[in-house]
Order: sequence, then C-alpha cells, then structure tokens
Amino acid sequence: MSYVFAAPPQPVVPVAGSTDLYPVHRIYCVGRNYEEHAKEMGFSGREAPFFFTKPADAVLPVPEGTTGEMPYPSETSNLHHEIELVVAIGKRGKRIAATEAPNYIWGYAVGLDMTRRDLQGEAKKLGRPWEVGKSFDCSAPIGPIKPIAQTGQIRSGRIWLNVNGETRQASDVSKLIWNVAETIEHLSKYFELAPGDLIFTGTPEGVAAVKPGDLLEGGVDGVGTLRVRIR
Repeated sequence: MSYVFAAPPQPVVPVAGSTDLYPVHRIYCVGRNYEEHAKEMGFSGREAPFFFTKPADAVLPVPEGTTGEMPYPSETSNLHHEIELVVAIGKRGKRIAATEAPNYIWGYAVGLDMTRRDLQGEAKKLGRPWEVGKSFDCSAPIGPIKPIAQTGQIRSGRIWLNVNGETRQASDVSKLIWNVAETIEHLSKYFELAPGDLIFTGTPEGVAAVKPGDLLEGGVDGVGTLRVRIR
C-alpha cells in the first residue's frame, strides 16, 4: 500500500532550549475567556466556556530569537491580533478532572490567534461557523514550547502585546475566566485530548487591527516571547 500522493509534512513547534520538535495533532481555542475582552466583544458574565478549532497546519512556528513572517490573509481588510497563553498537551485523556489536569500538560507557549474580524463578524450575523474568520493559513503563530518541568504550573503572570512598540494588550493570566485546569476539564468532556494537542486559552482586551509592515511583539511571563511581522 502507498499514498496516492506525497503525504504533507507534519506540523511542528520548536521546543525552547532544544533541537526537539513538538508534533501538532489538533488546535483548540477558547472563546471570550477574559472578562474585559468578553465585554469588548459585546458580552458579559461568566458564560460556560466554548471552543473552536484551527487546522494543525495553521501553526506558524517561530523559533527562539527569530521574527516570524506572516502573510496578510486574503479576503479581509480587518485582520486582528489576539495574544494568548498556549497549553501543549502531553498525555491522552478524556473527562479529565480539573485537579488532574496539570498531569496532562507537557508545556506552555505564547501564541497569536489571528482573526479576519470582518469575516468572523459576518458569519456571526448569519449564524454560520467561524472557520473563514479563524482557521486560515498561518492564523496561529506560536513561539517555542517551554516544558512544564521548567515552568511549573502557569496560574498567573503578565500577558502582553505591543504593535510597533505601542502596547495594545496587557493583562494577567490570573484573569482568565476559566483557568487552564478548568478549561482542560471542560474541553475533555467533548474531545479525547491527545499528545500534540494545543489549547489557545483566550485573549485579554485590546484586540485591534494590524496592517502589512506591522511588528507584533508579545509574551507571557515565565513562558517566553513571540515576534511576528505582518507582510
């Protein structure tokens, strides 16, 4: 038996301080998981967490000390940045209790959930899925994954994003409406999590548009930083 054409390459993310690579299985994202961002998007309160996905090959891996190059996507005039703490799963599990969730975390990274906001908004109005707004090529820039053995559990720490040197987003991971462990508990009710799964845990307030030529620089204390140029 053989493939009818060459199999596509495995999407991977670099591991901080190592030549090892983390193979990506699935990408899950949590919507409106910081209160101020929820208000910014027209919502309030602690609603039950909800999820959407991106294809594994939407990752744009940015090795340590480099600047990623993200092409401005087609069919949009309103590309938004969303800085996020990313959780990398390292063990298979389903219906994981929040108290056990840390045992399933392989590490953490800094990521961007790039969004074609105009297309997402149009889909929302029509009651349609968000894929064209969220799941396009290179829509998930991500820095190196730092193993949890080095970071410990990330329960707090500054999360921030600057665009061309100006602060756009600034908050603290402790302000997640649903913290990492609770997010894993909820997500694993619906999906069996597996090694290679990435969870983008949500973005704080301050999302806004970017244009070609803009330099995005962000990070999460204790995890790392990420630099991406829009071209």
